[in-house]
Amino acid sequence: MSSAYVFINAEKGCENSVLQNLNSSSVGEAHLVFGVFDIIVKVNAESSAQLKEIISRKIRRLDRVNSTLTLMVKES
Repeated sequence: MSSAYVFINAEKGCENSVLQNLNSSSVGEAHLVFGVFDIIVKVNAESSAQLKEIISRKIRRLDRVNSTLTLMVKES
């Protein structure tokens, strides 16, 4: 199992709609946060290849997502 945390910056005022799109695309846990980033998402996948696919196709391509920062969890 592979996991990652994705930190998202959304267009100003669009944070809730991005969060709703994330929740409907079943990418994992997603939360609005205060600070440098607007949303944090935890993504789980069967493999690192599948994880990268989810991040690039289901998160980074969402409308109103300005930028992302991905931290992959070290596999043990």
